Parts: sequence; C-alpha cells; structure tokens
Amino acid sequence: MAAYIYSKWHGSPQGSPVEFYSELDNERYEVRKVEVFRDGSYGYADKSNATKSTKLGVVPVPSLEEIAGDPEFDVKVITPKQFDEKWQEATSK
Repeated sequence: MAAYIYSKWHGSPQGSPVEFYSELDNERYEVRKVEVFRDGSYGYADKSNATKSTKLGVVPVPSLEEIAGDPEFDVKVITPKQFDEKWQEATSK
C-alpha cells in the first residue's frame, strides 16, 4: 500500500527545494516526488520523467519519526488526493 508524505526543510540553502511531496511504495522507495522551491517553482520526478534538479531517491525514505527527529524538518502524512493535487499543479506548468 502506497504512503504519501509532505515535508518542509526549514534551513534549505538558496536554490534548494523547501517543500517535498512524496508517494512511497510498500518498501518506502519514492515512486513520484514534487519539490517546491523558494521562488514558487516546481520540480517533479517519477520513474520516467524528471525536471529541474528533482530526482527520485535511491534508498528508502526514513520513517516519519526519524525525519521528525531532525529539527530542520517538519513532516506529516498526507492523503493520496493531496498528493495528486500537488502533482497535477507541478506537471501542468
């Protein structure tokens, strides 16, 4: 069963994404990802497409507890609908 997460990187350096939306497979590998940059632009990636510097991770995404343990990040579970809405926004630009 897929999982969907949102995370925000408070200390992201200039030119790096600030927000991340990820669709994860059963083993926590990214299937699709949307990144939001400071200027409001989007990057996205799936198994066959990628834009900007956005790429799918090559290792499983850590647990929410592990991510939340880093004060640089906020993380939460989102619904498939929330992910799909952001995916549509990113891929339609």
